Amino acid sequence: MRRLISSGSPFEHSIGYSRAVVDGDWIFVSGTTGFDYATMQIAQDIATQTEQCFVNIAAALAEAEATLNDVVRVRYIVPEGADAFERCWPVLQKHLGAVRPAATMIAAGLADARMKIEIEVTARRQR
Repeated sequence: MRRLISSGSPFEHSIGYSRAVVDGDWIFVSGTTGFDYATMQIAQDIATQTEQCFVNIAAALAEAEATLNDVVRVRYIVPEGADAFERCWPVLQKHLGAVRPAATMIAAGLADARMKIEIEVTARRQR
């Protein structure tokens, strides 16, 4: 059974996507940035944005009855490449270090110059 999850971000309605899609035990979380969706504010540094990404992702997973421990795949997209990415490693270790999902880091432009990182995850609920 397919279920759509929204964070309440205005981007979802304007662009036409869901924060996450649940299909059976699988959860596909869209690329998530460091915006605090309650205030639509974003920090200036990559580490703080990364922490907020995980807050946003964890909220979507919780609504899907899952946690970060269920993540099996993660993609990191950063506009500044490896140098900037290394600054957020402690946050990545904090949230996914014990889980150790398959991972990819891509250096590419993001939709808003204030965005320093975007994170997409795939999770599978453990039954």
